[in-house]
Amino acid sequence: MFVCRMKENGRKLCFVRASNMSVVKQALTIAKPLPEKGEEVYIVVKSGIVLHMAQTERRDAPELPDFSLLKRIARDQLIFLLEQLPGRKDLFIDADLMSPLDRIANVTILKQHEVDKLYKVELKPIVSISDQLCFLIRPRIQTVKWISDLVNSDKAAGRFRKYKIIFTPQKFYACETVLEEQGVYGYITTDEWNFYILPLDDDILSLELPEFFRDNFLEGDQRWVSTGGGALHLLQSVYGSFSKVYGIGRCAKMVYETWREQMEDGDLRTKQPEFAKVFLIDRDVDFITPLCSQVVYEGLVDDIFRIKCGSVEFGPDVTSSDKSIKVMLNSQDKVFNEIRNEHFSNVFGFLSQKAKNLQTAYDKRRGMDIQQMKAFVADELKGLKQEHRLLSLHIGACESMMKKKTKQDFQELLKTEHSLLEGFEIRECITCIEEHINRQVSMIESLRLLCLLSLTENGLLSKDYRSLKAQYLQSYGIDHLLTFANLRQLGVLVEQQPGETLTVMESKVGKLVNDKTVGKLTDAFSSLAKKSNFRALSKRLALVPKSGDEYDLRVPRDMAYIFSGAYIPLSCKLIEQVLERDGWTGLEEVTRMLNGHEFAVTAGGNSSEARTKTDAQRIILVMFLGGCTYSEISALRFLGKERGCRFIVLTTAITSSARLLEALLDNHA
Repeated sequence: MFVCRMKENGRKLCFVRASNMSVVKQALTIAKPLPEKGEEVYIVVKSGIVLHMAQTERRDAPELPDFSLLKRIARDQLIFLLEQLPGRKDLFIDADLMSPLDRIANVTILKQHEVDKLYKVELKPIVSISDQLCFLIRPRIQTVKWISDLVNSDKAAGRFRKYKIIFTPQKFYACETVLEEQGVYGYITTDEWNFYILPLDDDILSLELPEFFRDNFLEGDQRWVSTGGGALHLLQSVYGSFSKVYGIGRCAKMVYETWREQMEDGDLRTKQPEFAKVFLIDRDVDFITPLCSQVVYEGLVDDIFRIKCGSVEFGPDVTSSDKSIKVMLNSQDKVFNEIRNEHFSNVFGFLSQKAKNLQTAYDKRRGMDIQQMKAFVADELKGLKQEHRLLSLHIGACESMMKKKTKQDFQELLKTEHSLLEGFEIRECITCIEEHINRQVSMIESLRLLCLLSLTENGLLSKDYRSLKAQYLQSYGIDHLLTFANLRQLGVLVEQQPGETLTVMESKVGKLVNDKTVGKLTDAFSSLAKKSNFRALSKRLALVPKSGDEYDLRVPRDMAYIFSGAYIPLSCKLIEQVLERDGWTGLEEVTRMLNGHEFAVTAGGNSSEARTKTDAQRIILVMFLGGCTYSEISALRFLGKERGCRFIVLTTAITSSARLLEALLDNHA
């Protein structure tokens, strides 16, 4: 085995070369000099080809808090609320609460507390014959009206039952008003289950409120702001006070103010903080990042198979059988944990090497005596079989994703995306988008490309906007007019206003040169007339690496690797810059282009200075209001390893380009 250490641009690199992976792994586990503190390790096998790489945690990287405590708190509170309705009862659960509830209190636990039958809320007549009905729902007026109709129906039939509604995460005044208006307020008892946060993994917490994005940013409904404040208050009460709070965005500021009010009303704790810094960011600060194609493994799995509440269902095309399998995707899955943040191009090589290592481990059985075989079966065999099962699933998932992406001309789409981000060949990009729309490849994908074009170019030229809109409506239906209105209202897909472009100059030049040249000159004149905010932000924050530089995805040098080296996510770059500067000083021009609402507050804390310096200050909670993608989470993990700190992501929900755009669709006939 050969080991080489070097420094490059302030980074500590360690290259390990050996005949096979098992030799390296043995060295990494037994020989303590490997790896050193804060060092990136690249393992090279087979004639210098990098088949596996891993960036190690700094040895002094702080331990993450134990978030399983949040599950226990939520479970105990739910059990207490169920016991307030003593005796056998039927439980009706909102459809989007089924998966989160299963992570907190499964059917067995519910049965132990006198829940007889479970039903999904379907807004239609019920078949329950129980004398006690309990409803676990989100505070939605439509659902409350349905419950009111059930009660009134029972009253008309002369049937007496007990009814209890448990609202989660909180009940709103509007829901109680509906019960009064329907004349059933006195027949129903109501309660709150303050289920604010669901831990999805060691470093991912979710409010599981996908409606937050549309309600707040499109409809202007701020009812969930208090929920965001409640989530922060819960974390503070369990894990100690925050010493510093940064944020950007109108909603972020409101959530901070709400949390501060709750903090003043409640008891101030003297508990030592487990993380001291908090960063709040609105989704509308950065729409470009969630609209880019995800190419890290976890993001790609989410795009294709839809990860729901931390688990994914792999179909027969993955499992190589006639059954579908539901798999939890978190750090407990050892195979997944090693590849989740890797660029997809690196995953096949790693899985291939992993399979060889597994076979080597199995082959150890040969030549064993009885005692050795007994020890092997007791200590290793079960783990090897579990690893083999997971490895088979992830290899199957990779093959399935490759087939689907090949059908969608994925490489061509990525090329178009990268051109849009870099600001090159915009006219060719528009032609590609038109072809995508006219071939009716995918309604959501076409819309995603249109939005990316508009955001990167600070709006579309009037002629392009009208042409592309007309083609989209002809391909996917006139009922998408409302969708375009929503996108325009949000500023995601807009038409440039008159005066923003040099149309007269363009028309004169157009008579002198051919069409292709006109396209390029049009793009140039557009940028001269009014600089795009994205272009200016990109230049100011160096979001797009220089195209001339070759980017080695096997050895990522910055967060751009999550988008194949083409773009550093704006949201993560802002977080990096603010943490480096300990505030927004020096970023005034950036915040002006992002419409302001930035803040940095020293909350103050009475924890010990020693603890703050060594641990809590290097654990940062980042709260995304409106959703966060798995790509952004991967980027923050990379940044944490670079800086020797840990990031905890708290999001209103996991999002993606498809989820974000589906929330804005209004195509109901």
